[in-house]
Amino acid sequence: MEYRKLGKTDLNVSLLSFGASPLGNVFDETDEDEGRRAVHAAIDHGINFFDVAPFYGDTLAETRLGKALKTKRDSVYLATKCGRYGNGVFDFSQDRILRSIDESLERLQTDYVDLLTVHDIEFGDHDQVVNEAIPAALKIKQMGKARYVGFSGLPVRYLAKVAREVEVDTVLSWGHYTLLADEINDELVPLSLEKGFGLLNAAPLMQRILSDAPIPVWQSSPQAVKDMQPKLLALCREYGLALSDVALKYAVSHPVIATTIVGISEQHRLEQNIRALDIQIPDELLQRIETLVAPVKNQLWFEGKPENNLPKPTFLS
Repeated sequence: MEYRKLGKTDLNVSLLSFGASPLGNVFDETDEDEGRRAVHAAIDHGINFFDVAPFYGDTLAETRLGKALKTKRDSVYLATKCGRYGNGVFDFSQDRILRSIDESLERLQTDYVDLLTVHDIEFGDHDQVVNEAIPAALKIKQMGKARYVGFSGLPVRYLAKVAREVEVDTVLSWGHYTLLADEINDELVPLSLEKGFGLLNAAPLMQRILSDAPIPVWQSSPQAVKDMQPKLLALCREYGLALSDVALKYAVSHPVIATTIVGISEQHRLEQNIRALDIQIPDELLQRIETLVAPVKNQLWFEGKPENNLPKPTFLS
């Protein structure tokens, strides 16, 4: 396993990280014992960063991960989130953020997390996120309940905007560095190098579009993007490769992103993901994928408040 320094923190995180959302039955009903085996196998394979949130399965993922890590806490870096909860509830108030960490720590069976992330900031009022939620998270850091603080979201240009306004340790972007999207490179990657915050990428399989698994009914990509799945599966098979392996290897190969978070709940999937780190993607295949997805490249969807979904800037020649 390769490790990279997470920004200016003292965390050397594994190139591949364990996304615990599937432990909360976000995609399918999962077996708790199998999830525990997957967690332990991940540690055995050198994965040392585990990411979860109270939102995943309405606290179920945190509870299950806490049980699985009960005897392994000192072997990992543990990250959870605040601000987004079950049933579409968002609360970025200082009081809720301060209560949230204590609730998470109880479920995770620990007295601190290594990273606390303000979750999906595009759903919050900008002023409240910047002037209340993030300062509350930084207060939690001062209290010793979190070693580092960051924020996450989908609209990558909005993440860059907020990152210019606050001082945090990390930014977690999801969906914007995959075989289908690369907008993370436009602003957020250069900004991370300039300011020194650690950059995390999540959802490299784009919520199963870039795999052989059924796409969830709640997946919000345009239909033309979803229609890429069978075409990409067939193309990768021509080279004897699985689409998910190609997608994962492509994502972790970004030179600036410290770690890529992929959802895992089964040991055999974990082992497949580990093997994918060692594959070689033929240049010809990457070129053919680029040509195939060009008509739908960077076609994501809007989430959160409209004013937080910033348009791509246009430059006059």
